[in-house]
Amino acid sequence: MVAFPLAGAVFAVFGHGRGYERRRVKDTGPRTAGMRLFVSVDLPDRLAAPIADLQARFDGASGLDFTDPDQAHLTLKFLGDVDSKRVDGIHEALEAAVAEADVAPFEATFEGLGVFPTLEYINVLWLGVGEGNEQFQQLQAPIEAELTDLGFDPADHEFTPHVTLARMHHAGGKELVQELVTQRDPTVGSMAVEAVSLTQSHLTEDGPEYETVERVGLPER
Repeated sequence: MVAFPLAGAVFAVFGHGRGYERRRVKDTGPRTAGMRLFVSVDLPDRLAAPIADLQARFDGASGLDFTDPDQAHLTLKFLGDVDSKRVDGIHEALEAAVAEADVAPFEATFEGLGVFPTLEYINVLWLGVGEGNEQFQQLQAPIEAELTDLGFDPADHEFTPHVTLARMHHAGGKELVQELVTQRDPTVGSMAVEAVSLTQSHLTEDGPEYETVERVGLPER
C-alpha cells in the first residue's frame, strides 16, 4: 500500500461499476450562458469494457453509485459553473499551460485501486495510474496555476491522477470495498495521451452527459 497525505487525511492506494454518466462529441450549436466545466484526459472507448468488468466486482457493495465506463476520464482541474463568455480565455490559458508543461504525447497505464479520503471513510472509489503518473503531474501543475490565475478556486487537496469508478453514498458496502481494494491489483489497460480537453457536464434525468468543448494537443518532439 502507498499512502498520500492530503489535508490531514490519508489517501490509501493499493495495487489496483452502474447509475452511469455519459459523454457526447463536441456540439457545434450555440453555447448556453452557464456551463459546468472541467479539464480532463478522456479514456478511449476500448477501455470501457475492462473498466465495466472491474466495476462489476463491486456489484455486491451497497451504497456505490458507479460512473459510466463509456465516459471514463481523468480530471486535471474542476472549474464548476462558468459563463460561456469565458471559454475563449480558458482555452488560451490551457494552451499556455500545456506549452509550459512541455509534456510530449506519452503512454499511460491504468492500474491499482484507491479510495478517497480513507479506507475507514470512503467517498470515492478510483482506478489509479502506473506508467504516466509523472507526466500527468507535470501537466496538471501549470493547468492548476494558469486557471487559478484566471480566478478559479485553487485545488483544496493534493493532485492524485485517477479515474473515478464509483461514489459511495452510504457505508452499507464499505467492508466489501475495503476487502476488494486491499486484495486486488488489477491492470485495466493503456492509452496514448495526446491532448487535454475542456469538457462540459450536462445534468440529465439519466445522470451527467459529457461534451468536449475544446481540445489542446500535447507538443510533438
